[in-house]
Amino acid sequence: MTGPAALGPVLVVVPTYDEIGNLGAVLDRLHAAVPTAHALVVDDASPDGTGELADARAAADERVNVLHRTAKAGLGPAYVAGFRWAAERGYAVVVEMDADGSHPPERLPALLAALEDADLVLGSRYVPGGSVVDWPPHRLALSRAGNLYTRWALRLPLADATGGFRAARMELVSRLPFDEVASQGYCFQVDWAWRAVRAGARVVEVPIAFSERTVGRSKMSSSIVTEALARVTWWGVLDRLADRLPGRVTRPVPGRARGGRRTRVLR
Repeated sequence: MTGPAALGPVLVVVPTYDEIGNLGAVLDRLHAAVPTAHALVVDDASPDGTGELADARAAADERVNVLHRTAKAGLGPAYVAGFRWAAERGYAVVVEMDADGSHPPERLPALLAALEDADLVLGSRYVPGGSVVDWPPHRLALSRAGNLYTRWALRLPLADATGGFRAARMELVSRLPFDEVASQGYCFQVDWAWRAVRAGARVVEVPIAFSERTVGRSKMSSSIVTEALARVTWWGVLDRLADRLPGRVTRPVPGRARGGRRTRVLR
């Protein structure tokens, strides 16, 4: 057996805040691409009615679930709440996907296919075949520079560690210390990709076409960028200092594993 069914039940976690203009279409595209996947909308008390729309979709479709939170607490905590919800209900695979339509649900079958021989699959904008559509030049330059800096600072062999479209086996999610993850914005993606690589996970990057949202406003802000820069720099410093400690247990070497490469790109 191959395909999503071979992996076990799949849950797509979709954090939302003021996404009433996008959520319905994203769920439609998701279920057209992978009809057996379930969705969990994690809504941070959106004032525009996104939570109510999600409730209506859940009432009409048993594949849609909703987790209401009482305040806007950030992307990282929303995903951690979704991971816990998935673990409690026996899902085998958890997927991260934005609600704004930037992540193409049509590429989810490719991510799930790659997961058959991996622990974590990243939808990547910056590997051969990947692309970014309709971003202004300064946003694209900031994203590329952030990924290059992350790769250097953390010695992380990933082209797109900041991307938020990814699929993971619950076995990996369950053994990573998400209770220790304090990152709020897209730095959360870097944080847990780095933890996965350090834990020796099999990580694959699959190309995607990332599109700028057409409805609503971006949640990107200077505070999110500042958080990412500060945390990645600090982690990199600690990582290099730890290499100098006598008697330190050597961490898994990114990019290598028994039988070959631990991180790779699928075209």
